[in-house]
Amino acid sequence: MNRDYPERPFIGVGVAVLRADAVLLIRRGKAPRRGQWSLPGGLQEVGETVFEAARREVREETAVEIDDLAVVDVIDSIQRDAAGAVEFHYTLVDLAARWTGGEAVAGSDAMHAEWIPFARIDGLGMWSETNRVIREGRRLLFADG
Repeated sequence: MNRDYPERPFIGVGVAVLRADAVLLIRRGKAPRRGQWSLPGGLQEVGETVFEAARREVREETAVEIDDLAVVDVIDSIQRDAAGAVEFHYTLVDLAARWTGGEAVAGSDAMHAEWIPFARIDGLGMWSETNRVIREGRRLLFADG
């Protein structure tokens, strides 16, 4: 099934990978939001749990390993074209996780991967839901977040 103008929603995962002073972000390599900063993530595969999908997608997109995963929220991302038809529809399970190893290297669907200090996330022009997930994930995983 095509991702654009789909017959049903796709289930995806996004992961706010956190370390003490920063969050791991990627520049998206594909639509929707191509070229924009985002959380690493992607589609869940058949037979794979959400947490397994999160670990795989983060590894494929950034070469980073994660642990201590926690569900932050489930978000619907529905984009319509000028005529009002649904062009993209994703049900996103957004998680927070602690970085356990590896350095950020773009791979797979990412154009770029980088650790961004928390103080800089507001100036990146990200989707407001992404900013919210990062903040909530930080609160869940770090007492001082």
